[in-house]
Amino acid sequence: MEKFDIEERWPELFTQLDEAQRHAVRQSLAAGWHEGFEPTREDVENLTDYARGAIDIIEYRRRAHAAARRIAQVTPA
Repeated sequence: MEKFDIEERWPELFTQLDEAQRHAVRQSLAAGWHEGFEPTREDVENLTDYARGAIDIIEYRRRAHAAARRIAQVTPA
């Protein structure tokens, strides 16, 4: 991704967020992007779900760990 256009790529994920939540999500993702992280739709969905309160931190971490295991092709113990 040459341009940080995360909200333009998946606008449906941001529709239920207020302006403060949108800003927090954009800033969190932008910080990683500047370090070379390319967020997927799944990454953005998980963060927006957490920001709007649809999931708690435990579920957010569970999803993140599951995604990391899939990427690394590791099976859970």
